[in-house]
Amino acid sequence: MSGARLHDSRWVRLLCLGMGIAALLLGIVGILLPLLPTTPFILLAAACFARSSLRFHDWLLNQRIAGPIIREWQTHRAMPRRAKRAAYLLMLLSFGSSILFLDLLWHRLMLAALGLILGFFLWRVPVRELPETDDEAARST
Repeated sequence: MSGARLHDSRWVRLLCLGMGIAALLLGIVGILLPLLPTTPFILLAAACFARSSLRFHDWLLNQRIAGPIIREWQTHRAMPRRAKRAAYLLMLLSFGSSILFLDLLWHRLMLAALGLILGFFLWRVPVRELPETDDEAARST
């Protein structure tokens, strides 16, 4: 099912598995905490699982939300327009709310600069539309 290729060394596989689990946990925490990115950690977890555990890799690729985005990144180094818009919105909400709650001007400026840099990198990621599923095609007719 997946194009993952396990590493030959058992120790490297164990290290990658541990790093993949840690990255996945950080990505999950990033859903709740502003300024902790979710997507890079999930992509890192997928890369680590691809070298350490086909079971975890396939499980992650079969997730309803993250799976299509990970597959799109692995195959085309692109992301769906809908995911990109959601990323922009979440960045705006997390950085905007954090900036509003800070007292010191240099903290606000630092967060604004970080947000602009991250926004620029996100802007550079190519967009590729995902093919419609049968359910979406039926609903649109």
